[in-house]
Amino acid sequence: MRTQRISRTLTAFMGMALVAGCTGGGSETSVAKGGQLEGTVKVDGSSTVFPITEAVAEEFRAVQPRVRVTVGISGTGGGFKKFCAGEMDINDASRPIKDSELEKATANGIDFIELPVAYDGLSVLVNPKNDWAGTMTVAELKKIWQPGSAVKKWSDVRPDWPDREIHLYGPGTDSGTFDYFTEAINGKSQACRADFTASEDDNVLVQGVAGDLDALGFFGFAYYAENKDKLKLVAVDGGAGPIAPSEVTINNGTYAPLSRPIFIYVGLEAAKRPEVEAFVSFYIEHAGALAKDVGYVALPAQAYELARTRLQKRVTGSVFAHAEPGKGLLQLLETSN
Repeated sequence: MRTQRISRTLTAFMGMALVAGCTGGGSETSVAKGGQLEGTVKVDGSSTVFPITEAVAEEFRAVQPRVRVTVGISGTGGGFKKFCAGEMDINDASRPIKDSELEKATANGIDFIELPVAYDGLSVLVNPKNDWAGTMTVAELKKIWQPGSAVKKWSDVRPDWPDREIHLYGPGTDSGTFDYFTEAINGKSQACRADFTASEDDNVLVQGVAGDLDALGFFGFAYYAENKDKLKLVAVDGGAGPIAPSEVTINNGTYAPLSRPIFIYVGLEAAKRPEVEAFVSFYIEHAGALAKDVGYVALPAQAYELARTRLQKRVTGSVFAHAEPGKGLLQLLETSN
């Protein structure tokens, strides 16, 4: 079952787990035999994007069993370090590429194709037995998570909340989820208090919040969707009243400011190899259905058509790294193609 695949401890994949095939090697040229491709596709990066990539790789194996797809979980930042050094074919990313990463890619002669694959609603979670923190404002989340925060107890957030120590859980600093949350809530990427339990493995965070009455954590919506019996969503008030993440509120943008697209970045040279191009084409074709399957929100059908055009035309560079405020995903893709 898909649920079982996602709920496996991701730590086992930290060193590059095999999720499809068992032949081919390195970046050797692909060879078609009897209509089958051979070779290896190397993927690394975000643990948030991992469930979709793993699902795509598993389905891809059924049509191209001689292609070996490896998937690592170094976090978005850790994956970009490898990708921009030319060590990976594809990077899973839960945020757009940063300027510093663009500079490294340029210096190393790495061109890439940026492809959004789904929407995520970065979710704020508490323990199911928590009967007080059903809603929080962005200002309260900032009060808790900002650098130098004086919040030690729940009662420091609201006086009528319990006079007990609050225990914080969140992704590690190499995570794109961490970058996005800190920018959306604290106003600057990576700006955050340091005294929280951090992990690049979202299942570790799930277990932490599920086992701790006084826990407060944040991670991708898919991990909540697969663990609804262990976790409780906090509705976030971004100025229009408390709204919880759901397929509807993530897709229509009302779950703000924590809704976001997630991406894969494909190396231009890698895309010239038949096994990589076949895998990425398969990814675009099936991302919408598999995103829903693993708990994320599919993009509009037109977005996948535009992504397919970007791949076919080999449109390189990032249109999301410096996106203008108010420009929607479809508008960005249309103007870039």
